[in-house]
Amino acid sequence: MEGFITKEQLRAWLYCRIDAPEDVHGSLKGQKKEFSYYAEQMGFAVEGSSEDLLNDITSDRPGWKRFMEAVSEGVVDVFLVYSLSRISRNICRSMACLEQLRQSGVAVYSPLEGKLTFSFQKTMQDVISHSGFQQRFEEDM
Repeated sequence: MEGFITKEQLRAWLYCRIDAPEDVHGSLKGQKKEFSYYAEQMGFAVEGSSEDLLNDITSDRPGWKRFMEAVSEGVVDVFLVYSLSRISRNICRSMACLEQLRQSGVAVYSPLEGKLTFSFQKTMQDVISHSGFQQRFEEDM
């Protein structure tokens, strides 16, 4: 039955992105391989994939546009991304994208971070704890 999507399987989109003008180290291929393995482990059926290089403005990315077209067609239940920073390094932009996906009924997963929540408060806590911002803030006090 391999290759067939069962009624219970969620349909996943693999989104690979690096912040470089070209992929000289094979990072995109590595992300896609990791996503494929993760999707299999989670029981997701891979519906499609796309990739982007460099640009941090989501609306200018061809791979992001292909993904959003699939969302609007209703063929995606799960979005797999390496980390929240692959959506955008700008937290406000990332949150806007996550909210748009939530409203479309698409869950977001990362092999590194698990299921990404849409709670602004939790996301801000995670960003602050991982960025060293809290330590710099305490040093300034």
